[in-house]
Amino acid sequence: MTTTAAAGADSGNTEASEEIGALIRRAREAQAVLETYSQRKVDDVVDAAAWAIIEPGRARELADLAVRDTGLGNADDKFTKNRRKTMGTLRDLQGAPSVGMIAESPELGITEYGKPMGVIAAVCPSTNPAATPANKTLMALKAGNAIILSPSPKGASTCRLLVEYIHEQLDKVGAPRDLVQFIEKPSKPLTYELMRQADFVVVTGSQNNVKAAYSSGTPAIGVGVGNAPVIIDADADLEDAARKVVTSKTFDYATSCSSENSVHINEQVYDKALQALEAEGGYLLDAQEKDRLQQAMWQNGKLSSQVTAQPPEKIAALAGLDSPRAREARFFMVEEDGFGAEHPFSGEKLSLVLTVYRWSDFDEAVDRIQAILDFQGAGHSCGIHTFDDQRARLLAERLRVARVLVNQAHAMGNGGSFDNGLGFTLTMGAGTWAGNSISENLSFRHFMNVTRLARVIPPREPSQQDLFGHFISTYGE
Repeated sequence: MTTTAAAGADSGNTEASEEIGALIRRAREAQAVLETYSQRKVDDVVDAAAWAIIEPGRARELADLAVRDTGLGNADDKFTKNRRKTMGTLRDLQGAPSVGMIAESPELGITEYGKPMGVIAAVCPSTNPAATPANKTLMALKAGNAIILSPSPKGASTCRLLVEYIHEQLDKVGAPRDLVQFIEKPSKPLTYELMRQADFVVVTGSQNNVKAAYSSGTPAIGVGVGNAPVIIDADADLEDAARKVVTSKTFDYATSCSSENSVHINEQVYDKALQALEAEGGYLLDAQEKDRLQQAMWQNGKLSSQVTAQPPEKIAALAGLDSPRAREARFFMVEEDGFGAEHPFSGEKLSLVLTVYRWSDFDEAVDRIQAILDFQGAGHSCGIHTFDDQRARLLAERLRVARVLVNQAHAMGNGGSFDNGLGFTLTMGAGTWAGNSISENLSFRHFMNVTRLARVIPPREPSQQDLFGHFISTYGE
């Protein structure tokens, strides 16, 4: 069983320390039991936890409760997300070795053994109060760990119900309930104490929590801010691109950090692309309407919670968008040509508002997109609609992002999809560009320690010529 020096750290809050300490002790006892299980038994535990949220009745109840208590998103999409994300994650986990010997390379004389980290602290956002904790729970259990969830206050009721369902399924397979626990009444002191006492921390959501995790003294993974920009090139299938952009943008009222925040349209097809977006339910604001929307969305320089993950009719009412087309819109579009603090529409909006840029030169478009990401969304992701693979390759080569999606609905593909090769997750690293320790989709392997058995093999020592032949022949000795 793994322990950490942070477990004994003096947090300065005795009450919080004792409350979290009790959870940690129970988690360690349960994890010690899990550590004795075979691969088959561990997989049974994972399947049980997954079935707790995938079963349609439970998925629906969790979705309804999440919307009722957080006021974010819509229940039908959360129901879809609860099932789809968990199904995809379970697909990635089934058949993957995580107990005992997990890999062997005879030619290198290396055998690898998977070992659990111990107790995982998982901080989860209000935007996905069921899908995110379920996703992290499956990964942690797969690697042989116990997990303690720290939900947002708004998402605590959903997390409580999820854990109740998981406990019922753990009972079926004879696994300890304390493998999965949560903070009943989440608060910053309790969350920060959990970070200090756990063996590993993973944070999705608040950047303040990400920073706290990295400064907790416990090994941690945090993820960055979204703000995904997506290019529509001249050769794109405009109807297909518009349909995918809108499907992604409107899903769960744009709660996803991978939802398109801006589209960058080649001027050759600019008008036709806008028409395609409007045909999918978009409403393009005029200059006065854009100004009213900006005032409604940002108050004292901060994005208003009144528009975050809210239905379009509420946003229209807040901004005084009273034309018939605006009242019937699925989402709203604003034209922009700048970026940065003076142009708030260039940032992440977590709402049904899509910023539209025009470009004629690809290099200039890429430079502007990088500047937008440097303002908000560093390292996260970008997308492009094109049939020119070289164009897509150039975008991936030049942008400082962890993912570039081609011809996909960004929110559905970025965190893993059944029709791309990215792993299913709700926690997407954005690399050192965003101050993150990973630049890939979180997987169960991030919750695992590995022991490597190394044997003697025939020497592979290179000669000086092997190593420096090109250098010497090119530059001399």
